[in-house]
Amino acid sequence: MTTLVYLIPVALFLGALGLSGFLWALRSGQYEDLDGAAERILIEPEDRPGDVLQSK
Repeated sequence: MTTLVYLIPVALFLGALGLSGFLWALRSGQYEDLDGAAERILIEPEDRPGDVLQSK
């Protein structure tokens, strides 16, 4: 029973931490362009305007 005294505040703290991280991601625009990243991986670097391939 005394274990619950420790586990309940820890669970509430971790839940609040996760919720605040999710709300921060919403406010900072992390979910604004969901299709852009999926389409960006399909574009070859030479097809993108303004990109310059760097030679080693």
